[in-house]
Amino acid sequence: MAFIYGKISWLAFNLGILVGFFTISLLLNSVIHSFRIQAPVAIHTWKKIEDMSLLKKIPHTHQSGSSKVSDDLSEKVRILCWIMTSPKNLDTKAIHLKHSWTRHCNVALFMSSTTNNSFPTIGLGTKEGRDQLYWKTIRAFQYVHKNYFDQADWFFKADDDTYVVVENLRLMLSNYTSDQPVFFGKRFKPFIKQGYMSGGAGYVLSKEALNRFVEGFHIGVCQHTTSTEDVAIGRCMEKMGVLAGDSRDTEKRETFHPFPPQSHLTGVFDKSFWYWAYCFHPIVEGPQCCSDLAISFHYISPRIMYTLEYFVYHLRAYGYEYRYQPAVPEAAERLPVYYKGKPATEVITMTTNETGSL
Repeated sequence: MAFIYGKISWLAFNLGILVGFFTISLLLNSVIHSFRIQAPVAIHTWKKIEDMSLLKKIPHTHQSGSSKVSDDLSEKVRILCWIMTSPKNLDTKAIHLKHSWTRHCNVALFMSSTTNNSFPTIGLGTKEGRDQLYWKTIRAFQYVHKNYFDQADWFFKADDDTYVVVENLRLMLSNYTSDQPVFFGKRFKPFIKQGYMSGGAGYVLSKEALNRFVEGFHIGVCQHTTSTEDVAIGRCMEKMGVLAGDSRDTEKRETFHPFPPQSHLTGVFDKSFWYWAYCFHPIVEGPQCCSDLAISFHYISPRIMYTLEYFVYHLRAYGYEYRYQPAVPEAAERLPVYYKGKPATEVITMTTNETGSL
């Protein structure tokens, strides 16, 4: 009997060795294989790419003949996007925005503490750190107002880990005119009577709102009293008579989001979580949380940045009629079309006066 038990133990021991050997082999093979698989050129950091021109060859997401409606709207609702970044984030975060969603903006600028001519970034002369966020925001908007005021109608600020569907932003804004003193984003309610917009989800100022923001600092109504950027922006907006707009879609679903898609779609926010106390509008959890024409998501990694770019501009369900297809607002038809920075009607008038004909 002892002999039999010994034999079984010996077999079990050897079987365990074999199982362990094959398990380790599979694991090592998986690890080795993962190192052999090279990430697409788009998600390499720019300093590690031998030829930077390779990144520039990543095709634009719009395919020929497939974007006439959005292209037409981009001539009426001109958006300048400026991205708040830092020198250490250029090769890990900002580069991926540069080669993904910011290409859909009419103008895209990267704002940092120091100038980098090769990226390029605009140096604001500030220090780095969370306590410098509002200084960077103030100086960025002042820079844009001074140098780009006539090149856009709306001025959008985003972090370097925010993903934005610019076409959806244009659609939302097309129901307004840039001479209205208004700004939009994910609306929070503490601290300020009319609320303020989440910094991480991004927010957009009309031309008149930008004008009033800059004027507020010029006359001393707005000052740097806190480093909490989004609250400070909201406080200045309220003092200068700029309204906090409602960015929800016609079904009352949110379009700006301070977290990644999965957090809103499948996550459950604990009742003690600060988000419940901050949201201006009621929180909806699950698939109905977010508009089909969502505008932004925050805390997006570079790989997810390109994944979202694919989902937004390429993935389609063949033969499926989309459930939510709001028409372009009637107000958009009355917006001027711009040509080389001037309203097309003005260009036509100038041309006619000069030549007598078109």
